[in-house]
Amino acid sequence: MAILKLIEDASQGRWSDARIHNWYDAQPWRVGCNFIPSGAINQLEMWQADTFNPKEIDHELGLLADLGMNTARVFLHDLLWIQDAKGFLGRIDQFLDIAARHKISIMLVIFDSCWDGNPQIGPQRAPTPGVHNSYWLKSPGDSVFHDTPAFDRLQDYVTGVVSHFREDKRIMVWDLWNEPDNRVGELTRLQVGDIVVPLLAKTFQWARSANPTQPLTSGVWEGDWSSDENLEPLSRLQLFASDVTSFHRYLPLEGTRKAVEHLKRFGRPLLCTEYVARGAGSTFEAILPYFKQEKIAAYNWGAVSGKTQTIYPWDSCQKPYTSEPVPWHHDIFHPDGSPYDPKETALIRSLLETTAKLSI
Repeated sequence: MAILKLIEDASQGRWSDARIHNWYDAQPWRVGCNFIPSGAINQLEMWQADTFNPKEIDHELGLLADLGMNTARVFLHDLLWIQDAKGFLGRIDQFLDIAARHKISIMLVIFDSCWDGNPQIGPQRAPTPGVHNSYWLKSPGDSVFHDTPAFDRLQDYVTGVVSHFREDKRIMVWDLWNEPDNRVGELTRLQVGDIVVPLLAKTFQWARSANPTQPLTSGVWEGDWSSDENLEPLSRLQLFASDVTSFHRYLPLEGTRKAVEHLKRFGRPLLCTEYVARGAGSTFEAILPYFKQEKIAAYNWGAVSGKTQTIYPWDSCQKPYTSEPVPWHHDIFHPDGSPYDPKETALIRSLLETTAKLSI
């Protein structure tokens, strides 16, 4: 009963089926990537005043726009709000201006439960050689999972950012929490899910209190979505509170298609907010034509290979690589802007060449 009440509270103000479909049908087919500039190791290095790099951002978003991409998913961090809310909002605004010049509409991610759980404001350390995302940061840090009442201090961050940009046409959608049940220390994913359910429910309520004109989502990434009976509590909250259904799928076409069929039953437009892990069979060639056929918005991980080192597979976290992997795990371009695979970029360009651009 508790989860049902949380879902009911989190769903107050959820967009109707008609409203969300009208919104989505008015969009061009949305294709882009999870974006962080190559010179940033994590969200703090991307956004802090000393390391925010508009020139690099402009160049790399330009590479994506040249492929025909018209959207990007971009991660924020709560510590940036605490450090300097006004400056942080100004840099987001500057970033959105750059993206708009390239006709790229942005999905902003508020919280994230992946990778390093002890984020610290200030200069960020160098990457660990040969390791995938060696210093990507959770937001909020792990401490919230051991002192959940402290989560309420983040209300000002959520409502402040969403309310500031609530009518901004440069923003396509708000992704409230990335993989909220990802593992934290010794806790299992399901244990983390139990802790984070009420926190995500609060986040939906806080974001909706700002009355944004953009839809809200939080994407499912693991579990069985084939029936309501099989849904884990967190997935149930994500799917029934989100205005638009988003999901991750790093599988070959058959597994991706199966996930899509399971998610279609929720009757909402679909956004795949993470895909492409070449060694796992999730490739542009295999997946993107299917997403075009289904008009599923698609965000691969990574643009230009850089300090996040996401060309390396996930297993590099256990055993660092000593040479460049074949194939690359994520990312599209070398640091000099040349494509990792010219045939791949030619395919992307051909699939997107007839896609309309949004006038921002």
